[in-house]
Amino acid sequence: MHSSHNPTSLSNGSAETTIADSTQPSPELIVPFPSKGHLLKSGWAFWFMHREPGSKLQDYNSAIKRIAGFASIEEFWAVYSHLNRPHDLPTISDYHLFKSGLRPIWEDNIKGGKWIVRLKKGLASRYWESLVISLIGDQFDVGDEICGAVISIRHSEDILSLWNRNADDSRVNLKIRDTLKKVLNLPANCVMEYKAHKSSITDNSSFRNTEMFR
Repeated sequence: MHSSHNPTSLSNGSAETTIADSTQPSPELIVPFPSKGHLLKSGWAFWFMHREPGSKLQDYNSAIKRIAGFASIEEFWAVYSHLNRPHDLPTISDYHLFKSGLRPIWEDNIKGGKWIVRLKKGLASRYWESLVISLIGDQFDVGDEICGAVISIRHSEDILSLWNRNADDSRVNLKIRDTLKKVLNLPANCVMEYKAHKSSITDNSSFRNTEMFR
């Protein structure tokens, strides 16, 4: 069962528990995970944020909700299979997938930044799934540099972002960009954008005033 404000639901016996309501604090999703599984290199967590179009976000820290964490392939699929796909989310919603212990907040990663890919409407779900699988599979091969990823559902476009720890390391950043193009199978001439979190804090914007790359 899906709704515009609950990105996931989980059936538990005769009762159904919904989680991550965008307006009310919600408990973390509890899934009967197997005691053993194929462990991932890092633990991860999904987060969710929604605000109504035309409204102002008063407190981002309270608006963003942690949905669930996982540390194995089996746990990932148990969580992911209950999430609405991005194309089913209401406008001005964000899914975040971040390494355990990291919050998707600029101030928590002040030295970092993010690569940005703008998508035409209708493509978000496919690209998001490709990026999520590449992240948990450690396909970027840049040590601990990757923090997480975000898919932002907006009115006229959807925006994919990949966060990293060090905005000033151009060599690693270009490797991340090239790997991102590869795992998403983007055209060679695709315009990529980058923005340091310090700049986002300065202009209070995620996607304006970015650097452009090809």
